[in-house]
Amino acid sequence: MTEPKTVPIGGRAAQCPFAPVAELYDTQKEDELSRVKVPSPMLGEFDAVLVTRYDDVKDVLADEGLRMGGSMPYQPGNLLSYDGPEHTKLRRMLTASFTTKRARELRPGIEAVVASSLDAVEEAGPGADLVQLFSTPIPTLVICELLGVPYTDREGFQRRTALALDFTQSREVQMEKAAEMMAYMAQLVARHRENAGDNVLGRVVREYGDQLSDEELAGIGNMLLIAGHETIANTLSSSIALLLQHPEQLAAVRDDPSVTDSAVEELLRYIAPATILPRQAAGDICVRDQEIHKGEHVVPSVLAANRDLGTADQDLDSLDVRRPAQRHLTFGFGPHQCLGQQLARMELRVALPALFTRFPTLRSAVPLDDLEYRTNALVFGVNALPVTW
Repeated sequence: MTEPKTVPIGGRAAQCPFAPVAELYDTQKEDELSRVKVPSPMLGEFDAVLVTRYDDVKDVLADEGLRMGGSMPYQPGNLLSYDGPEHTKLRRMLTASFTTKRARELRPGIEAVVASSLDAVEEAGPGADLVQLFSTPIPTLVICELLGVPYTDREGFQRRTALALDFTQSREVQMEKAAEMMAYMAQLVARHRENAGDNVLGRVVREYGDQLSDEELAGIGNMLLIAGHETIANTLSSSIALLLQHPEQLAAVRDDPSVTDSAVEELLRYIAPATILPRQAAGDICVRDQEIHKGEHVVPSVLAANRDLGTADQDLDSLDVRRPAQRHLTFGFGPHQCLGQQLARMELRVALPALFTRFPTLRSAVPLDDLEYRTNALVFGVNALPVTW
């Protein structure tokens, strides 16, 4: 029997980090599902069934017989730690705060945060790092609004968050700051218990506080922080880096407001920043009429699925911001589909055109080939993005 090959869970090509590794394309052409070894910082190396075709990935993400729980350490209040009725109950408590309507209502606040971040970039001058001054502050400050973080606490909140989620820091520093964030979130929950604010966390406390422990409420806060910060910050940075490599595409985003929505969907499809966590079969199931046994892990590659040439009569390996929106699975599918996807879209729709309009001659301050990407992290991104104009 052939030894299973090792495939990184992120699966990005070293020479072109926006593209899937060749092995992922190869498996799309195979009739039999591949069994692979997957290196993981959380689970260690494990055996898994690799799924890369669009329809197969969609089926896997929709199958409630494949459980999310166990793919990461259990955290009370974190939706990724729950499956089935427990997950459905907790998710329903949050859904009303993340509708398309609510995202539209948040737009003026997002625009104000973006304008403030652009001011910081201009004040810093050429050589400014967009990761530090633009991509990171925007989602952090938006999350502050959603959690009800008092204005006087925001500088410290943003500093601790940046360090806790900075993978260039030592593990000790990350753990220290993560503990400080948990302690702060517990204090925030206590404030909402005393006087629930007009925000996501306050509403959950007001409407469901009698059903949730303080630990669960703090876990909800931290989940929203990590999901709303890490993915959007890295998507913003990656989108800017990608558009800088395609000046004609950047010009369309800058000069034609009618392109904004299709551009955001195309960037989300093309970059697919978040690695989907592995699922585990709760019983024997079938994918493409092939059996997956109880206990087996399944790794769906959204990056590959979004490029599946079997789903469209066009070149999905090319970037085209004017392309009519294609089906993509960047936000997942099924029970664990990203709760905050409409908020993420709104932040991208506001931030990207505003950046390129404010700095119409924006370009990288270093050779684009010298940019360093996080190809093995759970969320793909660029470590630093110094720019000039």
